[in-house]
Amino acid sequence: MARLNYKPVPRMLNEGTSLLQHIHKKNAALHYIELKVLEMTAGSTYQESLGKKEVCIVALTGKITVTDGEQIFDEIGTRESVFEKIPTDSIYISIEHSFEITANSKASIVLCYAPSEKSKPTVLIKASDNTVEQRGKYQNKRLVHNILPDTSPHADRLLVVEVFTDGGNWSSYPPHKHDQDNLPLESKLEETYYHELNPRQGFVFQRVYTDDRLLDETMTVENGDVVVVPKGYHPVGVPDGYDSYYLNIMAGPTRKWQFHNDPDHEWILTRK
Repeated sequence: MARLNYKPVPRMLNEGTSLLQHIHKKNAALHYIELKVLEMTAGSTYQESLGKKEVCIVALTGKITVTDGEQIFDEIGTRESVFEKIPTDSIYISIEHSFEITANSKASIVLCYAPSEKSKPTVLIKASDNTVEQRGKYQNKRLVHNILPDTSPHADRLLVVEVFTDGGNWSSYPPHKHDQDNLPLESKLEETYYHELNPRQGFVFQRVYTDDRLLDETMTVENGDVVVVPKGYHPVGVPDGYDSYYLNIMAGPTRKWQFHNDPDHEWILTRK
């Protein structure tokens, strides 16, 4: 099994644009997901041709302008820090397109990719289009911004979601998995977690494990890390005093989020 926790390793792509993370099938145990994290200074640009991939461009922080050569989406992005805990804008672009991003201010961007054969319209997913929900109770509470849920018609394979977890809480909990192509009971979806912490020097713990424990890793995850979940359960624990943000990308053969709780821990949901 390839490693699961990836530290940011900044690499300059051009003047003003740094690639902080690049997770793909050649360096991770993934078949359906690719991820890039970009950091851009005002006025810098980034260009790419997609080929047989779809992408969701998430304006993590700052303001950016995006064009697919036909449409221009100007000054998108809503926040200076993810910990403002407000939704942001994103752009979905499908296969065989090229796109260009221009930073209108200092900006961080996450590019979420999946392989695809379907051509779909380019679309602006406005912050106001995100569905927002509170999940969990007791010490299992988190705030969720659904950017590309499985109910959205915009994507072929991609699912994208942001999750905020306050200190002292658990997230992706009770432990659940989605690694079996067994609908309607469970769907097969790979997943990645891009993590940020507030304050930045914090850390969280994330465990990735399977029923047979042939995969069982518990990781100390720091700001800017990406955790890869090719299969198995994947809970996150957040220490007191620090708040957690992560952006999830999921993709698989069927665009459906149907998870299976670890039966040893599912009783937690029935507590009174």
